[in-house]
Amino acid sequence: MTTARANMSTIAEDLYVWLPPKRGWGLANCGLLASARTAAWIDTPYDPSLAGEFLTESRKRLADGVSVDRVIVTHANGDHLWGAGVLPDAEVISTREALEHIHYEPTPQQQQALVDGADPHSPLGWYLAEHFGQFDWSSAEPVHPTLMFQGELELRVGDHPVHVIGLPPAHTEGDLIVHLPRQRAVFSGDVIFASTPEFPGDHPVHWAGPLQNVIDACARVLDTGAEIVVPGHGPLLDRAGVQRHIDLLAYVQERAHALHSAGIPALDAARRVIAEQRHPELGLPERLVVTIGSEYRHLDGSEQPAILDVMSQVATVAKELRSAAIPGRRTPAGGGQPLPA
Repeated sequence: MTTARANMSTIAEDLYVWLPPKRGWGLANCGLLASARTAAWIDTPYDPSLAGEFLTESRKRLADGVSVDRVIVTHANGDHLWGAGVLPDAEVISTREALEHIHYEPTPQQQQALVDGADPHSPLGWYLAEHFGQFDWSSAEPVHPTLMFQGELELRVGDHPVHVIGLPPAHTEGDLIVHLPRQRAVFSGDVIFASTPEFPGDHPVHWAGPLQNVIDACARVLDTGAEIVVPGHGPLLDRAGVQRHIDLLAYVQERAHALHSAGIPALDAARRVIAEQRHPELGLPERLVVTIGSEYRHLDGSEQPAILDVMSQVATVAKELRSAAIPGRRTPAGGGQPLPA
């Protein structure tokens, strides 16, 4: 059963944001742009329960007779796409390239089977239960985009212009950002995982890369001139906050390149960057395994591994970090049974 509960608030004219109250895997930010005649979502929650909550809150803010008839998906990770299933008649908009990532990830019901069926005494089984066990995809069907584009797309939601900008591979194959010029706002998707001193976030995780493309995507966000940036996860940012995120990405990029040049394998490189504790306020440092592994692939020209192989490495490093943080105890975050030796 899903336990997270999000808060919905107005951030600009006819623009609302739905922010999960805590950080962690799968807890994505979502937006509602409303008008007197129509409305659109920008991204969706992860499972039908959370998506139903977002839909209930959205309807409270719509004029009589208005429904959400479009969903703009910043990328094809399930935590931004799968909730569109609660709007079966809505047009789902993505880049054409996003189809590549849809094929890379499990379907909702495959993911449910993985979480339910994984050995809880293995690092991967523990990690999946710990971070994904709160979601319920047992009734969720795969969501397929119905309008795909390449490059840029100009839309209107009532009188509000919407500029949708496709990006080169960055967080995933097929990312986009949504610029709302009238509201001076941008939804960045997961090219930005936000953190502020008041509301620390999580380490970024990037499946595609290279990191230079992610940095360039952040710069593209700033180029819009927007004053409000809604990241894929974490608190809202101003322009200075985006620049701080660029600095974080540049640090990870520099360390990955230096360790690659020194002949350090990708997994050990991630362990070394984690141990440097450059940003101890950020959660889920094990996600550097994914990001640094992606950067190494661009340096090596190697193929993308299967997602479960990557997540097994993430889980192994998370187990190592948990064991090191609590000497003599091997208990996962949030309690539960001791971890295996």
